[in-house]
Formats: sequence, C-alpha cells, structure tokens
Amino acid sequence: MDEFSIGLEYKGVLRTFTGRLIVTGYTHRICFDIDGTSLVLEPDEERNYRAVVAPQDVDKLDGELVRSIAAEMQDLLR
Repeated sequence: MDEFSIGLEYKGVLRTFTGRLIVTGYTHRICFDIDGTSLVLEPDEERNYRAVVAPQDVDKLDGELVRSIAAEMQDLLR
C-alpha cells in the first residue's frame, strides 16, 4: 500500500488529503478519509475516476469536494 498527500484549495481554504493506492490485479483504487468518511476513487471504462461511497455516507460528503479531489487525481495521473 502506498500513501501520498494531495493539497487543493476548496472554498478558499487549502486542504490536504492523504490517499492510499491499492493495486489489485489489473486495476487500482485510491482511498481517502474525508473528515471521517471513506471516499474511494476507481477508474471507469474510459479511464476517468468515479467515486464509490457507502450509501449511508453519501449525504456526509460534499459533492463538489469529491469532484475536486477526483479532478486533481485525474490531472496528477495523466
């Protein structure tokens, strides 16, 4: 398991998130802990990242923040 940090400005505040890269077979997942809620990003068929969140946690995450993290990861990994 590889850990890394990304920083991004969101709503005028610089935030840092620690991610874990998990490689399984031919694919991978990137796991983040966002204020105590688990966010998993995985590549889709078009090699874009989609968010995987437990149904009970959907309302706990800010959708715009999730999109910002996914876009940052997309930029870093291209």
